[in-house]
Amino acid sequence: MWKPMQVETPATQTAQTDAMARYTDALNQFRKAATAFLQHVDLLAQARNAYEQAMTTSAELRNVLNAGDETLRGLMTQLEQSVDNDLSKPTFARKKPEPVRVEPTMSGEGTGTESAFP
Repeated sequence: MWKPMQVETPATQTAQTDAMARYTDALNQFRKAATAFLQHVDLLAQARNAYEQAMTTSAELRNVLNAGDETLRGLMTQLEQSVDNDLSKPTFARKKPEPVRVEPTMSGEGTGTESAFP
């Protein structure tokens, strides 16, 4: 079989030259961008490490705060129960403070005044 020989026309040569120029330009842009990126890859690793450290510390703080909140809630519950128990007693059942008489000492410094203690 006989194949006719393809003859390159000026239009075909121009298309190939344009394609080669675009390829070369894209290749150069890729090389420049990849080189610039690789120079800063260590920043990405540093950012990731700092992020992980911040998240770990945040979780630790959250645990500490939650434990503190639970302690506060428990103390507040005890306080409320104590106050409720004291206030639930009728007023006549509560003991009124009695006046206390101050006894004079040997040196005679007593004033003889009375005061009330709870």
